[in-house]
Amino acid sequence: MRVLVVGAGATGGYFGGRLAQAGRDVSFLVRAARAAHLRAHGLQIVSPHGDVTLQPRLLLASEVRDPFDVVLLAVKSFAFAAAVEDLAPAVGPQSMIVPLLNGMRHIDGLVARFGAAPVLGGVCRIAGDLAADGRIVQMTPMHDVSYGERSGSRSVRIERLDALLQGAGFDARLSEAIEREMWEKWLVLATLGGIGCLMRGTLGDILAQPGGRDFIGRFLDEVLAIVAALGHAADAAFEAFARRMFTQPGGVQTSSMYRDLQKGAPVEADQILGDLLARGQGAGVDAPLLNAAFTQLSIYMNRH
Repeated sequence: MRVLVVGAGATGGYFGGRLAQAGRDVSFLVRAARAAHLRAHGLQIVSPHGDVTLQPRLLLASEVRDPFDVVLLAVKSFAFAAAVEDLAPAVGPQSMIVPLLNGMRHIDGLVARFGAAPVLGGVCRIAGDLAADGRIVQMTPMHDVSYGERSGSRSVRIERLDALLQGAGFDARLSEAIEREMWEKWLVLATLGGIGCLMRGTLGDILAQPGGRDFIGRFLDEVLAIVAALGHAADAAFEAFARRMFTQPGGVQTSSMYRDLQKGAPVEADQILGDLLARGQGAGVDAPLLNAAFTQLSIYMNRH
């Protein structure tokens, strides 16, 4: 199966690089500046699972002319609209689009552009960063991808995708409840990103301060209330897991949004926080802490 990885940053570069390292037929759709860097230095991955430097097959948007079997979409939300137009020639009647973006807005955009049929669900979990020198740095051993038909069905094509992704150097899992997993990840990212960016610290930093635990609990309550009002309430087990995760003393967890903020880079505030806030307001849920976090990040983005 021919795979087109759209984006060669911390996410697309890592998972696409591991696929290429495992011998899969992988091409990367990249911008001219990233292509020049990769041609000069290779795709460099620094990882607890082993460092590697690859010379990947690269394509610019003008060079994409034929459909691919799999389009692995892994760009930041602010690059989404341009990426969709660039990858459009790669989507044919039998193509599968596997999006690894955060939130849910991108699903609406992909369906509007290509119809429902090619659009699968996808979730990735990795703590990675694109360093200033262009290397992809994986900061923890976690590197897993879940994927599935959004309907929850087990199709022939999803089993072919599963066979492609198994044994490719990361943890791959076919899910029959991928939309639930996407909402759960959004819940976690909105909470972790919102509290970290609003308070400018790690979970441990926040918990160590007077009122920190209460603040985290109230922020999580707002996110849980929105998700429930939208018809995707977290079950008791996942809610308990989330509360434990967010209240571990000394925790060093941060979100990619917080790390981008610390670097002075663009952040996915609208996709992760703004869209959730707007959906919550439409459902009649008041979320003042989420609103404060989004407002602060909107000010930041307007200055960059």
